[in-house]
Amino acid sequence: MTPRLLTEALEAPDRVAQQLAANNGAIAEVVRRLKARPPRFIVTGARGSSSHAARFAKYLIETRLGIFTAASAPSVATLYRTPMKLDGALFLSVSQSGRSPDLVVQAEAAKAAGATTVALVNDVESPLAKVSDCVVPLGAGEETSVAATKSFITSLTALTQLVGTWAGDTALTRAMERLPGALAQAARTEWQLPLGRAASFFVVGRGLGFAIASEAALKLKEVLGLHAEAYSSAEVLHGPVTLVEPGFPVLAFVQDDEARPSMEDTLARVAEKGAAVTRVPTGAAPLHPALDLILEAQVFYPWVARAAVARGIDPDHPRHLRKVTETL
Repeated sequence: MTPRLLTEALEAPDRVAQQLAANNGAIAEVVRRLKARPPRFIVTGARGSSSHAARFAKYLIETRLGIFTAASAPSVATLYRTPMKLDGALFLSVSQSGRSPDLVVQAEAAKAAGATTVALVNDVESPLAKVSDCVVPLGAGEETSVAATKSFITSLTALTQLVGTWAGDTALTRAMERLPGALAQAARTEWQLPLGRAASFFVVGRGLGFAIASEAALKLKEVLGLHAEAYSSAEVLHGPVTLVEPGFPVLAFVQDDEARPSMEDTLARVAEKGAAVTRVPTGAAPLHPALDLILEAQVFYPWVARAAVARGIDPDHPRHLRKVTETL
């Protein structure tokens, strides 16, 4: 039987095609509001895979729009109940279910503190959607596998469409027109990450790539039960490199932008120390550095599902996990 994790990962290209066509109006409305009241800064709220999408948004927003963006800890609102000074800010929530109580409380607190609240959410009838000023649907469809795949990819594409439109980045928005076809190619791409007896990994990226590396490290943990740590390539040589020995696996997400030279230098230096470096391919012709990383995520997901099956692991029932985590 084909695991749901694999089936849902392979649905992502079609879901993205539908999302990009359906969301023009919602994106235009959000951009209109943001241009009418430009935010002084942006705060994100998310958990799990969605927090990695929010990290992707941080790099995309700061490099394309020059607006400071940072993650807020939900516990500030839910446990410490400290009022924040968010007048003139944009509060950007990212969630698959829109039902995690801490994210709902956080969005409510942000609105009360003066922020414009925008939710990128898969369930547009969810509590998070209802408390937010604007909603951008992810359009991933029902996702039943515990580990997120298509909802993560649609989060990235919704964020990219939003930022590209807001920034007036025609190179990015035009490249997105070719993204669904490229994702379909990426979904069919086969590649190998030699696991052997490895019990621990580094997953590295830089800039936008660090967000994707963070997501891949989570999947290696929750789907394969392997210890994997995500690092910006700028941090690897500041301590973590001491763990590298011959054959130590390093998985790399590399995009062709300003971050690439330093990333290549780090990968070369850990390889000199014996690391076994594997790069995730895009699986299709390059489109744009940000989009190429989404292609790499699409390549990675089917592999991790098949790798689990090959290792005798049920990828649809990760140990100790459930689909919606209700944190406070």
